[in-house]
Amino acid sequence: MPKSKPKSHKILVLTQEERLSVQRQHDVLLLLQHLAETEETTVKLILDRLYDFGAANLIDNKLGSRSLKKLTKVAAKVSKPAFGVIALYWFKQNCPQLIADWLIKQVAFENKQTTATEIVKVDSNELQLAEPNSLEIRKLRSQVRLLTNILITVIALCGGSFAWLFYSPQVQPSSWMQPAKIPNTLVQN
Repeated sequence: MPKSKPKSHKILVLTQEERLSVQRQHDVLLLLQHLAETEETTVKLILDRLYDFGAANLIDNKLGSRSLKKLTKVAAKVSKPAFGVIALYWFKQNCPQLIADWLIKQVAFENKQTTATEIVKVDSNELQLAEPNSLEIRKLRSQVRLLTNILITVIALCGGSFAWLFYSPQVQPSSWMQPAKIPNTLVQN
């Protein structure tokens, strides 16, 4: 019987340590949420710079046509405010938890075990099955690229149309639009 008491005492210590660990993790999460709320301006600036950098790289790397690049860059500038609102909301909802999980993972010091690579024998029948799959994969990838380009084009056209609808040029009446003055000599009846 006396041996069972120290075991139960050890179990209590472990659960208390686990509770402290969970409490500390929750504290980290609360601090990160507080940081996101108080430093909202900094978060907005970071998201703004990431959007500029990411949009420019995405457009430059994925599009080939110069005119399409210009259109999508204009559409990206027009959609920037909407992105800012959505990104800030997403950041406040998700990033504190993601950052807390990542930080806790960094300080956990778990043993990392390396696994040995296995040599697998491949039959010729399996290779024949893999070839049609790879052709199908290539076809699907080309379809995804095509649909992506179509989507970007539609977004650019819609953005241009939206900008055009709200464009109001200031028309100045010119001299040819004003009524001509009739000389007084012709007006005498």
